[in-house]
Amino acid sequence: MVHTLPLAAMEKLLKNAGAPRVSENAKKELRDVLEEYAEVIGKYAVKIALHSKRKTIKGEDIKISLKSE
Repeated sequence: MVHTLPLAAMEKLLKNAGAPRVSENAKKELRDVLEEYAEVIGKYAVKIALHSKRKTIKGEDIKISLKSE
C-alpha cells in the first residue's frame, strides 16, 4: 500500500492531542486509520458531486459525507 500521509504529521497530531511521546507503531496505525477513513469519505463525496452533475468535489461534499458516516 502506498501511503499519502507522512508519519511526521501523525506524530504532530498526537502530540497536539497531548501525547508526550509517540511510538513508530502508533504513528503508522493512525496513518492507516486516517487514510482508510479519508478514502471512505472521498468516495462518498465523489458520489455526491456526480449526483449534482459536477466533476469537482467541493468542501460541502466533504461536510455532507462526514454527516452521513
